[in-house]
Amino acid sequence: MFRPEIKVLDCTIRDGGLINNHLFDFRFVREVYKALSAAGVDYMEIGYKNSRELFSSDKYGEWKFCDDDMIKKVMDGIESQTKISIMVDVGRVNLDDVKPASQSPVKMVRTACYVKEIDKAIHMANHFSEKGYETTINIMAISRDEGPELNEALHQIEEECKTDVVYVVDSFGSLYQEQIEELVKRFKNILKTKEVGFHGHNNQQLAFSNTIEAIIHNANYLDATVYGIGRAAGNCPLELLVGFLKNPKFDIRPILELISSEFIPLREKIEWGYIIPYAIAGMMNEHPRAAMALRDSDKKENYREFYESLTNTGLE
Repeated sequence: MFRPEIKVLDCTIRDGGLINNHLFDFRFVREVYKALSAAGVDYMEIGYKNSRELFSSDKYGEWKFCDDDMIKKVMDGIESQTKISIMVDVGRVNLDDVKPASQSPVKMVRTACYVKEIDKAIHMANHFSEKGYETTINIMAISRDEGPELNEALHQIEEECKTDVVYVVDSFGSLYQEQIEELVKRFKNILKTKEVGFHGHNNQQLAFSNTIEAIIHNANYLDATVYGIGRAAGNCPLELLVGFLKNPKFDIRPILELISSEFIPLREKIEWGYIIPYAIAGMMNEHPRAAMALRDSDKKENYREFYESLTNTGLE
């Protein structure tokens, strides 16, 4: 699958940080950046830009806050065309903490929001655009908001927002290919002046196939992570996506080497990927927080009990 307009954004450190409170060490993050650069990946999302006034620095690592000086240290001495992205959540960032793009190593700022927060997201995306950044709006939990409110939000983005890209985000890993087709087509039909992106979660082992479906219907911005790392069931594996795209600018070999040297050992320390409780949450179109809590309990393998707790199908 070759289409030169396609851009691949790796969110390994940002989405993976949701597993370990963003406590990846500096060396690890630099190794990821080095490999993505060698592989020709378009963007690396290095974390969140959250306000230190709202989150304890004792609990969270540097990639929860993404100070420019730390990002510069990661990039120092590595020849790269890979652009750095950060994510901001509505209500969790002080806009003044984000310097103008001309003074920052960051090239893209992505605003994550729910449909009900679209006014605030538009304001934020416009603010970052005016500061010189590439911007996206990522509409989260879209499997819960596929009705007329979504259409209204998309029309509002088209009419009022300077953002470059709008993302379909399958936060719960609950969507199937037919739904991806409908959503991407709907986004493309309304958003005449924006690109469309897709971010999938792998609760039902569909993140990769749903990304392919989004590509087929002309979504050009695609999220993925190394070895599929990410909150709970994780994301579309970057190595599968790069292998599928058949774009000569990508080189899969540095990614494979990175998996061998860094992610196989990491998989022994923290858990992510297709696991039954996450699959059940995806089937039920539920946030994975309950499944994550189960995996941290002494009942982590009680799959039937967990299913019945979500569906109220236990025996009387």
